[in-house]
Amino acid sequence: MEKPVVVTTRNIDPSLPFYKPQAQEIELFEYAYKHQLPLLIKGPTGCGKTRFINYMAAKLNRPVYTVACHDDLSAADLVGRHLIGEGGTYWSDGPLTRAVREGAICYLDEVVEARKDTTVVLHPLTDDRRILPLERTGEILKAPPDFMLVVSYNPGYQNLLKGMKPSTKQRFVALRFEFPSPELEHEILIGETGIESDMARQLVRLANAMRALKDHDLEEAASTRLLVYAATLILGGYEPVEACRAALVEPLTDDLETAAALMEVVYATIGQ
Repeated sequence: MEKPVVVTTRNIDPSLPFYKPQAQEIELFEYAYKHQLPLLIKGPTGCGKTRFINYMAAKLNRPVYTVACHDDLSAADLVGRHLIGEGGTYWSDGPLTRAVREGAICYLDEVVEARKDTTVVLHPLTDDRRILPLERTGEILKAPPDFMLVVSYNPGYQNLLKGMKPSTKQRFVALRFEFPSPELEHEILIGETGIESDMARQLVRLANAMRALKDHDLEEAASTRLLVYAATLILGGYEPVEACRAALVEPLTDDLETAAALMEVVYATIGQ
C-alpha cells in the first residue's frame, strides 16, 4: 500500500509570517519568481527553509503546495492518478498538477528522498518549455507566469544513493542556507517566541556549543527549530534545564552517554 503524500496548502493571509533574512535570499527569490526560474534551496534540517518559503508565498500573495518527500513518493503522487468512484473512474490531480493549474508555488521538501524516477517529471517544468505532460489524460499543461517550482534538500544527508544528479541541479538557480549567526538567531528566538533577551542568548550559546559536536558525537546539529521549541517551553513556565533536555538533548541522540554529555553542556550554559 502506497504511503499518502503529505501536502499542506496555506491560505493566503495579508499578514506576513515572522522571518528574519540571513543574506540576499528574499531578493533572489523575487528575481527567480519574476523571471520564471525554478529554485533549489540547500541547507541543514531546521534552519528555516520551510519558513522562508511560507514567508515568500505570503509576500508574493501566492498559495503554496508543500510536499514532504519520502522514499515511496512516486511520479503519480505528484502528478495525479485515476481513482475509482461511485460513477466509475475519475482523474484526481496531484499537488504538482494543482499548483500548475492554479499558478501556485509548489515546494518539494527534501526532494532527494523521493524515488529517482520522480524527478523526471520535473524536467519539462524546469526549462524554457515550462510544461507538465499528463500522459494518462493526454493533457499538456502550460505553466502560467505565476507558477514557481521550489525544491530543497539537506546536503549533509547526501550519499551515492540519495543525491540530486548534476544534470538535474543545473536546471535550477540555487540558494544555500546555513544556521543563522548568533546575533540573528537571538533576534529570531525573541521574534518567534517573545522570550527574554538574556535567556535567548543562553539558548543560542548552548546551540552553538552543541553544533561544535556535529560529526563527532552527533549525527545532526541542534537546529533553530529546536531552539524555538525550547524557548516556547521556557516561556510557558517550564524549568529551563528540563526544557533544554526535552527540546535539545533527547531529540538529538538516543545514546545515554551522549545525552549525559550534552546535559553537562546544558548545566554549564543555562543560568550562567
